[in-house]
Amino acid sequence: MSTRRQEKFARLIQRELGDLFLKEGKKIFGDAMISVTKVLVSPDLGYAKIYLNFINVKNTDEVIELVQNHAGEIRFNLGKRIRNQARKIPELSFFYDDTLDYVEKMDKLFKDINKN
Repeated sequence: MSTRRQEKFARLIQRELGDLFLKEGKKIFGDAMISVTKVLVSPDLGYAKIYLNFINVKNTDEVIELVQNHAGEIRFNLGKRIRNQARKIPELSFFYDDTLDYVEKMDKLFKDINKN
């Protein structure tokens, strides 16, 4: 169960990381478009799980690994953006959000069932 403070901080991180990936992501990730789908923050606001979804990417594992390798740089840039709004910048962990893949799979299954 998240507190209002955690949710507010998570929204701030989601907004700023989304903007960061949009404006500066091309330098690091090339043509891959990255969207931040969900952010979960620990109660002490020291740790954040960031769920990402990708567009124009064939191998998501490679891109997640690339994001993890640049986590320090991403955290530094996030810190520059939210330094006046947060006391400490959380440690970031990035995960692939596969909910859209699951939805597509289920839609396909239901269409196949309806055809038969």
